[in-house]
Amino acid sequence: MVGDATLGCCSVGHDIFDFSDILLALFINSAILIVSAATFHFSGNRNVAEIQDAYKLLSPLLGVSAASAIFGIALLASGQSSTLTATLAGQIVMEGFLQFRFPSWLRRLITRLLAIIPALITIILFGEKSTSRLIVLSQVILSLQLPFAVIPLVIFTSNRRLMGEFVNPLWLKSLAWLVAIVIVGLNVWLLLQTILG
Repeated sequence: MVGDATLGCCSVGHDIFDFSDILLALFINSAILIVSAATFHFSGNRNVAEIQDAYKLLSPLLGVSAASAIFGIALLASGQSSTLTATLAGQIVMEGFLQFRFPSWLRRLITRLLAIIPALITIILFGEKSTSRLIVLSQVILSLQLPFAVIPLVIFTSNRRLMGEFVNPLWLKSLAWLVAIVIVGLNVWLLLQTILG
């Protein structure tokens, strides 16, 4: 449920629920990472690289039979929070800039299908072991797409005509451009490392 307030030419959602989704995803991801890393580090299992291995090892190492199930549920909840965040961001872009209006159920359905269909096809065609490669590939693609989101974001939020009184101050513009340059630089380095071996 997003309340709309018009800001320049953009429709921006203002709701505590939106922020709490992002905060929940941060805490869940952090908890998964911290508990798993601590468990594997202190038990001497430092070569766990696959989600399947982590799932299978957690219950025996922690001595709690539900640990693996809780790990799986936490991963699912984290994925749902991430999908909700992307859905809300897409809604803001579609309604504010592109002037597209879809019912919320249709927008959610399209977003979920776009997220899950490639994963299902990969698992069906290549099996369970392909999920790790799919995760790595998705992260590489997200990394390469990040400058295409960050640079327009910095440009739009630094434009006084669009943002009015909410325009970025000079120190924030400078910091945002520095972050954008670092992201682009890291992506160029990644591409060079990949191409040159």
